[in-house]
Amino acid sequence: MQTLKDYDWQALYQSICELKEVQKETGKQMKQTDKKIKELGKQIGGIGEKFGYFTEGLALPSMKKILRNQFKMEVISPGVIVKNKNGQEREIDVLAYANADINTVIVVEIKSKLREEGILQIKNTLQEFFHFFPEHKGKKLLGIIAAIDVKPHRLIKQKILEEGLYYAEINNDIFRLKVPKNFKAKVWEG
Repeated sequence: MQTLKDYDWQALYQSICELKEVQKETGKQMKQTDKKIKELGKQIGGIGEKFGYFTEGLALPSMKKILRNQFKMEVISPGVIVKNKNGQEREIDVLAYANADINTVIVVEIKSKLREEGILQIKNTLQEFFHFFPEHKGKKLLGIIAAIDVKPHRLIKQKILEEGLYYAEINNDIFRLKVPKNFKAKVWEG
């Protein structure tokens, strides 16, 4: 049996020092791995953002026609970013409006893949719209969701219509409004 007096303290000290070095190296490797994961996350986010811009670009020509021909909008602005007095920022895929007799503003949300969160997003935008755009107070405010892929299609489409939002879907690279003849759009008030 070995006693404390006989124990090789030098070897124990050497083992502790080696363990500290291994821990330092492991820590460095973990930091490098974390950094690589963050960089990969940014790249993936960038790809998603670029796909969003692609989708918006694909939808824009059709949406311009719909907004001009069916709603008689005078001004159509893609990619509107606004900041209110409190420093809060909102981005709207397409903002369109007409003054005079029409006196209407339309917010268009374009989605490559529409889920229920997209419906909540546009509703939130419409509810807060006049806080960010007080110059449009007194106008009718309407919402349109344009989507390429909707899953589950029937349920989401029904929810969009129940919320009083117009719905546009793509067919042969052209977006078209898909609402029943008796559809009554919700008008958000300012």
